[in-house]
Amino acid sequence: MTQSATTAVELPAPSMEVDAGSPEYLDAAFAACENLARTHYENFNVGSRLLPKHLRRHFFSIYAFSRGVDDLGDESSGDSLALLDLWERQLDSCYLDPEQNGPTHPYFVALAETIGTFDIPAEPFKRLIEANRRDQAITRHRTYEDVLEYCMYSANPVGHLVLFLSRIRDPELHELANSTCTGLQLANFWQDVSRDLDIGRIYIPLEDLEKFGISEEQILARKHDRNFENLMRYEVDRARQLFVDGYSLGNHLESSLKTDFALFVRGGLEILRAIERQNYTVLDKRPVISKPAKFRIFVSTWIRSRLGINLIPRSAFKSAARTFDSDG
Repeated sequence: MTQSATTAVELPAPSMEVDAGSPEYLDAAFAACENLARTHYENFNVGSRLLPKHLRRHFFSIYAFSRGVDDLGDESSGDSLALLDLWERQLDSCYLDPEQNGPTHPYFVALAETIGTFDIPAEPFKRLIEANRRDQAITRHRTYEDVLEYCMYSANPVGHLVLFLSRIRDPELHELANSTCTGLQLANFWQDVSRDLDIGRIYIPLEDLEKFGISEEQILARKHDRNFENLMRYEVDRARQLFVDGYSLGNHLESSLKTDFALFVRGGLEILRAIERQNYTVLDKRPVISKPAKFRIFVSTWIRSRLGINLIPRSAFKSAARTFDSDG
């Protein structure tokens, strides 16, 4: 834990209509997690109605932790490091003996229940906190390997947490989840190039800028040219290949979770296609998945799940500009 002072800051918390000592407080805490998930924009909402009911609230508690730590790192107007320290203290309290004082923040009251029910270790949560600590000091990444190492903290733990909810602990399957989660993270990076520039960050590896003859000054000036198109085509293809590499994970998930896995993968792939459709002009325009496109993907995935056929069609792996050659 960092040495930043924590006495002058306070974690933001949802308003609760139920007192902490009430027998309804745990349900209210889970409801607060769900409300956070449903009021934040995501490429595809977590905890969809396709999830089994007994897991849905636990997805929301994990989402609230992950979304909350990201917001502290990116959007807090106070001392982000101090707030992240407080967030970690709440996490640590989830692992105390029942006789000791447990968490007080509503999101962590819910999370403690999730952790206890599924015997989830602290490491994935700690890594997500560390990713946001790094964001306070590191705004550039020299190599692609540096970006992948960052994803080990910022993205891959989420896949591990989902697998823990499925009681899957096979290291090989966790590695497949790493490919998918890193693919999703890269898709979000390339989607958010303009947003990240607004807060002083560049996730495109500096070695790749040099490889394609692009200066950091050009990126900061948001100057789009053919070299930048070629760079982003290269980065988009890298992300797409990661989805191919992690594709077989779906074969090892129970049917309901397999459907949500397919939705997230198809959402990530659709973001890459959206980038391609706007000719990689991400320096000043953020590509998004339209509501009709989301609906089409959701409905087609649901229909495929009911028919028992491949949830991610081969066409989903195709580039918007050309066929992507894969066995996926």
